[in-house]
Amino acid sequence: MATTIPTPKPALDKPLMHYGRRVLDRTAPGNSPTQYQILDISPLTLHIGAEITGVDLSQPIGDDLAEELRQALLEWKVIFFRDQHAFGPEQHLALAGVWGAPEENPFFPKSGTAGVSRLAKDAMAIGNENIWHSDHSFMAAPALGSVLRAVEVPPAGGDTMWADMAVAYDNLSASMKERIDTLTAVHDWVPSWGSAMTEDRVTRLRQTLPPVEHPVVVRHPRTGRKVLYVNEPFTTRIVGLSDTESRELLGELALQARIPEYQVRFRWQPDSIAIWDNIAVQHYAINDYYPQRRVMERIAIAGVPLS
Repeated sequence: MATTIPTPKPALDKPLMHYGRRVLDRTAPGNSPTQYQILDISPLTLHIGAEITGVDLSQPIGDDLAEELRQALLEWKVIFFRDQHAFGPEQHLALAGVWGAPEENPFFPKSGTAGVSRLAKDAMAIGNENIWHSDHSFMAAPALGSVLRAVEVPPAGGDTMWADMAVAYDNLSASMKERIDTLTAVHDWVPSWGSAMTEDRVTRLRQTLPPVEHPVVVRHPRTGRKVLYVNEPFTTRIVGLSDTESRELLGELALQARIPEYQVRFRWQPDSIAIWDNIAVQHYAINDYYPQRRVMERIAIAGVPLS
């Protein structure tokens, strides 16, 4: 007698993620892949993340190289370089300058060079779970991108992951897209960064960092592609919905960054560099290396208001 294998059913009456085939387009429909003359591109996945070789970032960046770097970032959303041994603060600022001016993070320690933040976690800091997020979404003009350099990395662990939020939007149901395309959401730093601050400090910072609103679905400022723009720590509610509706919808949308098919993962080495498009992706620094030490230096690139 033949055995009948039952069709798996989702654990929830209303599944938060769809089942079946996903569309994983690297660029918006109608855009052709770029033919690079200077950069050697090695994709890490078919739609997000590529290692670039043949470039010494310690040398001056000419116009042709700068244009190919900008195009590679638009196409791959996050690009990686290894063995950049002569790369210091001056080169770091010059590389970030290919995209724009540096932007300070009000909560990160400074490295001693204006615009450069040093992110160090040492053996005294027990690893805590991180969270998927987009940098500076709590600002009126969120950071356009970031340039992150590995100074010291643990022998194992400490990887970073990025999730393609244009692909996340592409794979929402038609009814969900229709529902969210005209919605706006509030972004606020207080529930995350403010949780470890005194009430007085929160009040002081509130004067320059009030809650802001961004569309739930933004048009990328340089490609025009639709991107799902909500994240777990900073998006606090959706305007015009009840608390219950807002919480349920944000929960469903935030989960999209956790889908492995949308992600790329990078194993750091000393003097590796990652540059990411902060509007197109979210990222997650994996804190699994206690009691080892991890030291990074980052420059955020100033952005523009989103629409």
